[in-house]
Amino acid sequence: MIKRALWLLLLMTLGAGGWLAYFLSTPVALPVTPFEFDVKSGITMKRVAQQLAQAGVLKQPFAFTLAARLTGKGSALKAGNYALNEPLTPWELLQKLTKGDVTQSEIKFIEGWNFKQLRQALDSAPNLQHDTRGLSDAEIMAKLGWPKQHPEGRFFPDTYFFSHGMSDLAILGRAHKLMQTHLENVWRERAANLPYDTMNKALIMASIIEKETGQAAERPMIAGVFINRLHSGMLLQTDPTVIYGLGDRYDGNLHKRDLLDDTPYNTYLRAGLPPTPIAMPGIEALRAAVNPAPTRALYFVARGNGTHKFSASLAEHNQAVNKYQRQQ
Repeated sequence: MIKRALWLLLLMTLGAGGWLAYFLSTPVALPVTPFEFDVKSGITMKRVAQQLAQAGVLKQPFAFTLAARLTGKGSALKAGNYALNEPLTPWELLQKLTKGDVTQSEIKFIEGWNFKQLRQALDSAPNLQHDTRGLSDAEIMAKLGWPKQHPEGRFFPDTYFFSHGMSDLAILGRAHKLMQTHLENVWRERAANLPYDTMNKALIMASIIEKETGQAAERPMIAGVFINRLHSGMLLQTDPTVIYGLGDRYDGNLHKRDLLDDTPYNTYLRAGLPPTPIAMPGIEALRAAVNPAPTRALYFVARGNGTHKFSASLAEHNQAVNKYQRQQ
């Protein structure tokens, strides 16, 4: 009985292997030629297989994903833009996806990055023509057609696809235009009675909001606190601006001496907004800067779990500080 079961299991395994081999060696059908599709950073092989099945390319997405796992290629997926110019087998498609045989590469600018981090990403990106290397920030902005503009916060954080050999200046140009477009769109929908009257100041505020919280749901409340402070004549007293002003002198910890260092970005000593943005804000931070949550809160403190406790009075805030600092 056991021997018979083993033979049956062997036959089933051979049958499954034969079916998988047949699937992997049978050319796929292309809905159009060339057929182009994007593979985003962080996407799984399973999700790519499902997308190709929905497009009519793969008939058996499960078998494709299984083959990727069995051959150790499941986690070797390369992001980029792919073009299929002729029918190829699922095995050839898997090879293409894991070798990174792309028509376009991608680069990602992350929300909250400063311009220095953005430049480092450009410099380390393969397949780009690095025309900005060795240039000062001012020289880069001049080449982009904005010679009097500070670069900080002027580029929209997003994923950008590019063909091999494209200039990094072209990527920056697209990111700059996209930030300007988003900024203009949210500015048209701004709330009344904001404490700033220009898009540039809204961008500065958005950059501070971006650095203060990673929780999208909290950004309108963070904006409401800072706008209440500006309306009441209070100092903004926000650590991210101080850190930005320290530059390379920041060692990972904010010291009392840092709060007394009178840079143009020290909002513990100087009233109003800092002179420039301090990072690249995403769309949620931009929206929050021009449409803050209605609130009486003037203070907030980190709870230690990624969220904040908001308070309308200093006494309430001090209680929250004592509670959550003790927990931490």
